[in-house]
Amino acid sequence: MPKPRVHIATDHAGMELSAHLAEHLRGQGFEVVDHGPTAYDPLDDYPSFCINAARAVVADQEAGTHALGIVLGGSGNGEQIAANKVRGVRAALAWNLDTARLAREHNDANVVAVGGRQHSLEEATAIIEAFLAEPFSNDERHVRRIGKIATYETTGEIVE
Repeated sequence: MPKPRVHIATDHAGMELSAHLAEHLRGQGFEVVDHGPTAYDPLDDYPSFCINAARAVVADQEAGTHALGIVLGGSGNGEQIAANKVRGVRAALAWNLDTARLAREHNDANVVAVGGRQHSLEEATAIIEAFLAEPFSNDERHVRRIGKIATYETTGEIVE
């Protein structure tokens, strides 16, 4: 499978990490689309950046393009919440290699959130690489569970 297109967004707290990751991932042959911000503003608001990146992931996936997203901030919490408001997004907060891999393997997460103030550049890079490299298992139980989440997301119906 070809490498996914990577949509990345941040706020002021993740700008250094975002710039590092964009350069690093491009060097590894990924197409990286940066959804901002373009300049440091200590009072910026992350929701628009993260929502735009998440929307781009979903649009690419719906068009048949393999795509994943990265949203960054101080903790990654707010960025994950914002991304998860986009229909079709399964954003996971990853804080170590296992949570990054399991987000993909079990939940088919299409966006990863990482706290730029929680990790060194090396640690955060390893977490992102683990997320991007891990395939979804396609295990029936995981497919079933994701289907139940999608049903609720689109209909409001809770499937037992």
